[in-house]
Amino acid sequence: MKKDILPLTLGGLSLGTTEFVIMGILPNVAQYFDISISSAGQFISLYALGVVVGAPLIVFVSGRLAPKTILIILMLMFTLFNGLSIISNSVEMLSISRFLSGLPHGAFFGVGSIVARRLALPGKEAKNISLMFLGLTIANVIMVPLGTYFGQAFSWQLTMGLVTFIGLSTLISVVYWLPDLPIKNKVSFKEELSFFKTKEAWLITLMTALGTGGGFAWLSYIAPTMTDVAGFAEEHMSYIMILVGVGMVVGNLLGGLLADKISPIKSCILLFGITAVHLILFSILAYIPGIALLLCFIIGASFLALASPVQLLMMRTAGKSEMIGSGVTQASFNTGNSLGAYLGGLVLFLGFGFTYPALVGAALAFIGFLLALILFRVGNLESSQSSKKN
Repeated sequence: MKKDILPLTLGGLSLGTTEFVIMGILPNVAQYFDISISSAGQFISLYALGVVVGAPLIVFVSGRLAPKTILIILMLMFTLFNGLSIISNSVEMLSISRFLSGLPHGAFFGVGSIVARRLALPGKEAKNISLMFLGLTIANVIMVPLGTYFGQAFSWQLTMGLVTFIGLSTLISVVYWLPDLPIKNKVSFKEELSFFKTKEAWLITLMTALGTGGGFAWLSYIAPTMTDVAGFAEEHMSYIMILVGVGMVVGNLLGGLLADKISPIKSCILLFGITAVHLILFSILAYIPGIALLLCFIIGASFLALASPVQLLMMRTAGKSEMIGSGVTQASFNTGNSLGAYLGGLVLFLGFGFTYPALVGAALAFIGFLLALILFRVGNLESSQSSKKN
């Protein structure tokens, strides 16, 4: 990996760790504040809300600054707000910290995607973007299990200290290793927002928010499914999550290569279709342990393989509005996270079994597949090819 891309990968590692590690230490946080697990769930929701609010807002406001300057500001925010978590001595203080920590998340991935694209060789844009998301997938394989261990064995504050340290390391690497890229496509606010008057903008946004919700509906309830249906012991869940994480690493890299090879929109059609089919298979065959494990790997791979194609598709289609378009895409991913978790939980609340969230996920992924097909048929996607990088 080239040194100029490494700060973006470290950024993905930082953001992926803080987003997902809270799920592993939630019981410890709940016990510390003497609240229920369900009440402690707000610390997950508030982070996601921060991402949805911050992604388009921060990118929109900072669009007149150089990309490196924006990323430095975002990682400074990330480090400070996660540092605030360490000294949070009340539910209210930690809630504020989690919301503020989420604000730079989507904006970093949005601006980072633009930087990765501009640093890429012709025809290698999606591969470069996937190297940034590689950090997020590595976080799920290494840093989240490690942070969970620290939180359970010592204290959840130590886990947040680890997150803060990674953020500080990323900030230093951005300052010293990330190239200074000039500001491009200076446009007015009105021009920047004009992209969202097009059908392509809304189709991509809906495709991302609804389609990726399929993977999150499955992932949010994978633990009870693998224990109660597949029959694995609870202590084996950490290994199962590592398997899912390895699938995400492989899928992320393959998704970048696929998007460069056959185009982002064709990649989305293929990957949404693969994800939907395998989620249906999971809902039917989860009671067979070996097949359930195989499907965990495949679904993790096909789900995360969508990250680079979707991001590149939005940037190419948005043209001069790529900055805010890229941020909105990240907000859409986190909308999918919330929507998938909610709908998956709803079917459980209504009394259906643990395999039904995967069926809900299959339905959402199939909607993503249909929207991708519609976009391919009616969208004007050929006007912003890689040869016309902004």
